[in-house]
Amino acid sequence: MQTRISAALATLEAERGIRILYACESGSRAWGFPSPDSDYDVRFIYVQPLAWYLGLDEGPDTLNFPVDDELDLAGWELRKTLRLLRGSNAALFEWLQSPIVYHEALGFRARLKPLLPLAFNLKAGLHHYLGQLRRGVEEDLIGEEVRLKRLFYALRSALAACWIRERHALPPMEFQPLRALLPAELQGAIDELLAQKAHSNEKTTVPRAAALVEFLAAEYAAGQAARDRLPAVRPAGLGEALDAVLREWVA
Repeated sequence: MQTRISAALATLEAERGIRILYACESGSRAWGFPSPDSDYDVRFIYVQPLAWYLGLDEGPDTLNFPVDDELDLAGWELRKTLRLLRGSNAALFEWLQSPIVYHEALGFRARLKPLLPLAFNLKAGLHHYLGQLRRGVEEDLIGEEVRLKRLFYALRSALAACWIRERHALPPMEFQPLRALLPAELQGAIDELLAQKAHSNEKTTVPRAAALVEFLAAEYAAGQAARDRLPAVRPAGLGEALDAVLREWVA
């Protein structure tokens, strides 16, 4: 798959006339709890030739491709990416923290790294993860049997929301540091579920773990209560810093 992904990115550059600045894994493989049949969720950031930025009208700024059984490939143009960073897009913060990088222009992620905590909006981030957790609490985890995949999606969202609520900081992408926020009495159960997921397919179900689901519901309620108390402040100078990044990489 590494070879296939690298070839797909090179083909994109050649056929579309773009330069890919960064490509990473964005799904369960990067989060730290893949199943054997998990696909590869590859996300990339690209820049167009200079002339594309000088026209009167803006062109398409997103590239999406049909998803097959193995590869889910999509990307954002750099100006769109930086606008989303300014708007505190949660998915983008995860991309830029991914432990699995398939391609990177030298120094690109290092250039953006100091801007991430400045751009991260606590209230917007909490809203994002609570939205993901809501599906788990109200839809996915209400039966006697629940999908293991959906259980981990909800758990990761709950812990990211808890991180924001308690630490007032950008949460890490990976599950391992997030699980430090789990109560000690749940750690053993999570170890068992992680081991099971590593050998199960994406549709595997498990008995509903009452204590874990109660934890998720409590975190959802706590997050909702805290949402309006969090600041939604954008640091002065962030726009100018992002403008400078755009100019540097387009040039």
